[in-house]
Amino acid sequence: MDIYDENDAVEFINNALKEKGRPGYSEDEILNVIDMIWDYYEENGLLEIDDNFEADEDEDISSELCFYITRMLKKDTHAKIAAEDIPLIVEAEIAYEDSVL
Repeated sequence: MDIYDENDAVEFINNALKEKGRPGYSEDEILNVIDMIWDYYEENGLLEIDDNFEADEDEDISSELCFYITRMLKKDTHAKIAAEDIPLIVEAEIAYEDSVL
């Protein structure tokens, strides 16, 4: 198991965006979204360890995450993330998380 590294996550996400023909974003912009993702996890109890937890492969929170991040970015007047890139960023961040498990 590797360790989650924010710098690697930013690079991973920007590479994923470029592979989809989208422009990359500054480290600060991507880190802002990563922070929002982890805030969502914390607010929804997804960071708590549960010994009785059984993974539900059908559980997909990406649409909820996209909605949450879109809402948070609308409040951030300095954010430069395009709305159409939010699902790509969420997908890439989750893929990065999976790669370090």
